[in-house]
Amino acid sequence: MPMQRRLPKRGFEPLTRKEYVVINISQLDMFSAGSVIDPAAIVENGLVSNIRDGVKILAKGSISKPLTVKAHKFSASAKNQIIAAGGSVEEI
Repeated sequence: MPMQRRLPKRGFEPLTRKEYVVINISQLDMFSAGSVIDPAAIVENGLVSNIRDGVKILAKGSISKPLTVKAHKFSASAKNQIIAAGGSVEEI
């Protein structure tokens, strides 16, 4: 049997794939009203231990305070919820 058929097959991982750390809106509710949330503040408060290629904010849960959120990516509904609460969104 040829060598390529005897060896186990492995999947392909693209070299340009980026891994984002996912943060939900409900986790951001622990910050005080009017505060600026950036990746450094997220690590400082212990939400994640390390930031791989960036931070993505998702809309699971709800937010009740106006916050300024700076992240690499946002889901569309997360943007709408943050703005509806009186906050602002900034993509890095």
